[in-house]
Amino acid sequence: MDEKTSDLRDIFVETTGAETVTERQAAGRGSLTDRDAAAADERVRELVAAMRDRYGFSTDLDDATYARIARARFEEPDDEAIAARLGGDEASEPDPEAVRDARLDLHLVCDRDREVDGDAFAYGDVKRLTAAGRSIVECTEALDADPDTVARYARVARVDLTSTRANDRFRDEFRDLLTDAEIEGSHAADAREDGLEEATEDIETDVSL
Repeated sequence: MDEKTSDLRDIFVETTGAETVTERQAAGRGSLTDRDAAAADERVRELVAAMRDRYGFSTDLDDATYARIARARFEEPDDEAIAARLGGDEASEPDPEAVRDARLDLHLVCDRDREVDGDAFAYGDVKRLTAAGRSIVECTEALDADPDTVARYARVARVDLTSTRANDRFRDEFRDLLTDAEIEGSHAADAREDGLEEATEDIETDVSL
């Protein structure tokens, strides 16, 4: 350990505690640090069941498949990839459209869901109209757009609004259970607050503290 690395380690120890640094450095990349995977899976199933009971679901997929879709949402780039991962070529498994429906049932909206094809109208406009209780027919007339397109984005808007009314509780808990976002975000914030970013610029990423 050279002098610069030693100094950096001392800063970490003073600001975060040696044991905390050791745990974070030792954690495998992409692992659910400090979480029991089985407990996380069980909690995901509980959330799915609670959402089914509270909101009702739009597909005939079972809770186990919904749980698999929730996990895949954070690991795959799109619904086509999720369907392929779940075996979408088999009749018993969901196709990409069913995956999308199930994902929205779970309040797991992606940015791409809000990107209106061809800029036919602004997503914010259909969300505003939906929030005001306007029907698909009324939204279609107000936006002068294709009814099927309006209906597709109105569905997303309803999910966004429903999730907001629930304080995004389900969406956020799925994210926290199935990703390292909370841990990594907290770690990054600590580094910024402690002024460590500049100190680490010249140190290779695989240095062991």
